[in-house]
Amino acid sequence: MTRHIAFEKLHNFRDLGGYRTADGGTVRWGRLYRSDSLGKLAGADMDTFTALGVRTVIDLRYPFEIEARGRVPQTPGLAYHNLSVEHRPYSQPRLGPEVRVAPFLAEKYAEVALDGAAELRTVLELIAADANAPVVFHCAAGKDRTGIVAALVLGLLGVSEADIAADFALTNLATDRSVADYVASGRPLTWPGYGQAPAELMVLFLADLTRTYGSLPDYVRDHLGLDDGVVAELRAHLLTNASDHTA
Repeated sequence: MTRHIAFEKLHNFRDLGGYRTADGGTVRWGRLYRSDSLGKLAGADMDTFTALGVRTVIDLRYPFEIEARGRVPQTPGLAYHNLSVEHRPYSQPRLGPEVRVAPFLAEKYAEVALDGAAELRTVLELIAADANAPVVFHCAAGKDRTGIVAALVLGLLGVSEADIAADFALTNLATDRSVADYVASGRPLTWPGYGQAPAELMVLFLADLTRTYGSLPDYVRDHLGLDDGVVAELRAHLLTNASDHTA
């Protein structure tokens, strides 16, 4: 199976299938995708997207981003949900060169984990429902907000932290194109770290979840209030060959 799906305008669309879990399972291919903004879909790219049979799109951006940059085109049978998980706007492109990528963004991820509990719970509930698959979740670049959701889902499925961090770092393959697009838009870009996705960043975020909440599953249960039955549903339809589908 192919993890990276090629589009002309999308730079960071990929399948989350194929990862092994601690209990011997494998994340199913073709059920869950992560992406940069689907507002760029048009023409042949839209044909490629349609061929995936996606039923549900979860847009993690602020409403003002959607107004400025567009959303996935409306098509029959496609459900669209805007769940803005970030509550404290800031501008990455305008940061100074002294700002270190991993420590700075790890703090921002912790803010999202704290502030966005209601939205993150709904996101996980939508992904957990078999009838909604295939699902695509995305933000602007498919890195930060998208990376947080991917980490939560993969963690609940039992994927190792090393693989979660490695999946996050795959966004680096899209960094040059994302930066080029941003520069071409005419907006100012002063941060050399823009678009970078070091594995260290995800390691720091996961460590913070454990330090603050006890573990990733504890965070999801106690802070997000996600029912254990939803986690079991998530595992049941997104895993194959697992010895145990309980949370």
